[in-house]
Amino acid sequence: MRTLYHFWISPASRKVRLTLAEKGLKFDLKIEKPWDRRPGFLARNPAGEVPVLVDESGATLADCQAICEYLEETYEEVPLLPKDALDRAEARRLIGWFDRKFYTEVTDNLVEEKIMKRLTKSGTPNTAAIRAGHHNIHYHLEYITYLVERRNWLSGDDYGLADISAAAQLSSVDYLGDVPWEQHPVAKIWYARAKSRPSFRGILGDSLPGMPAPKHYADLDF
Repeated sequence: MRTLYHFWISPASRKVRLTLAEKGLKFDLKIEKPWDRRPGFLARNPAGEVPVLVDESGATLADCQAICEYLEETYEEVPLLPKDALDRAEARRLIGWFDRKFYTEVTDNLVEEKIMKRLTKSGTPNTAAIRAGHHNIHYHLEYITYLVERRNWLSGDDYGLADISAAAQLSSVDYLGDVPWEQHPVAKIWYARAKSRPSFRGILGDSLPGMPAPKHYADLDF
């Protein structure tokens, strides 16, 4: 059985979980606390970051996009990237947007400050960073609105890795109740479509001890 080393609230881990589920691949989940710097985990990924996937072949893979590209190339029955080269380039551009830009401008300022600092006992939340995250998320939701008003999904006609990357980030922030959905109804409809997919069930069932999600988090109709 393939095994994914992950942490609940990590959007990178969620991205790989969603990709595995979309492809219909069975996997076991093992919670890894990266801050513990566990020697056995560092042997699998010297960077000490989740996610790490150990595939059925025994191959060990790290970095969420590298894992998703491997899954895309190895398990082709359910493609998550377009066939056309230009369309793939656009999908990869958006994947990078959400993996890096959204994470830096929003997720890092909210999830890292509000949840990870508490879990790791690494200090009090930075209120300036939290304000920046709350401000920046509007820009990203407006961009999602722009895209889905012109396309069926973020990168084109079909649901794929761009949608998964965006939904993974937003689901982590939504666990805090910090996504202003009512101010961005088009983006809200897109996210409702994404989280209604069967692949999302595991994500919506996540629960951090002592940190329950808001009631709307697992509600498919908000």
